[in-house]
Amino acid sequence: MHTIILPDELSAENSQLVQVFDYKSSKEISKQQIILNQNIFSFLIEGAKEVIFDDSALSIDASGFLVMKSGNCLMTEKLSDGSNYRSVVLFFTNEMLSKFIRKVEWNKIESGECKSVYAFEYDDFIKRFVYSLLDISQLSKDIQKKMLEVKCEEIMFYLTEKYSAEFLYSLAVNSDNATQKFIQVIENSHLNKLTLKELAFLCNMSVSTFKREFEKHYSESPIKWFQNKRLEFAHYLLQKEQKNPSEVYFEAGYENLSSFTQAYKSKYGVTPKHHQKI
Repeated sequence: MHTIILPDELSAENSQLVQVFDYKSSKEISKQQIILNQNIFSFLIEGAKEVIFDDSALSIDASGFLVMKSGNCLMTEKLSDGSNYRSVVLFFTNEMLSKFIRKVEWNKIESGECKSVYAFEYDDFIKRFVYSLLDISQLSKDIQKKMLEVKCEEIMFYLTEKYSAEFLYSLAVNSDNATQKFIQVIENSHLNKLTLKELAFLCNMSVSTFKREFEKHYSESPIKWFQNKRLEFAHYLLQKEQKNPSEVYFEAGYENLSSFTQAYKSKYGVTPKHHQKI
C-alpha cells in the first residue's frame, strides 16, 4: 500500500506554519498508512473517521473532530449516506505550537497521560470557527498565511479554556523512547486486528525488524502472542459477560466461528460453548 505523507501531498507550501485544506472524497479508505509531518486539527463534516496511532486509537462521526500529533498512523475514512467524505483540515507545525506555548503559562498545563490523538465534540463556537476557515481558504495565499496563524491560536486558546491543556502537553512532548513506543503499539493494538505490516509501520520499522524486536521483548512470535491475547479476551467475554460464541469470535479478531472454535479448543482443551455454560 502506498504511504501518504501529509501535508506534502496536498501542497508545496510546507514552509508555512499553518495551512488549511477543504478535503473532499467519494472513495473510502481503510487503514491507509499516513505519515503526518505536522500536527493537525481534522474537522469532520461528512462521513466517519478512524485513526490508529502507536499509543491510542479513536473514531468519530460528523459530530466531532480530532487533534492529532505528527507521526505515523493508520487512517480509515468512511462515506456518509450521501456517499461523500469531507473534512476541513488545519495543519500546524511544532514551531507554531511552540510560539503558542510561550504565550501561556506552561505550569498550568496538566501533564497527564500523553496520547497522539484527542477527540472533541462540536459546539456553536467550533462550527462558526470551521466556517471561518472555509472562508479564509478562498483568500490569497499571502492573506491566508497571516490569518491562519491567528486562527490556530484562537482554537488552541478556546480548547484549553473549555477543556484543559492536556492535548497541548501531549503534542509538545517528544516521544523519543523507542522501546516505550514499541511496547505501546503492541499493548494498545492486540484487539485491533492489525497486520504485521501495519504494526511495523506504526513502529516505523520493517516487518523483519519488527519481528526481531517483538521476540526480544515478548519471547515468542507475534502471531502466537496476539492469538493468546485474543483468546484470553474471548474467554473473559464468555465467562464474565455471558456472551455467545457467535458474538465473541468477531470481537476476538477471528473471521469465522469455526477457526475461532478450533483455536479456542487448542488453548483451553474445550470448546467456547462449554466455557459459556460454566
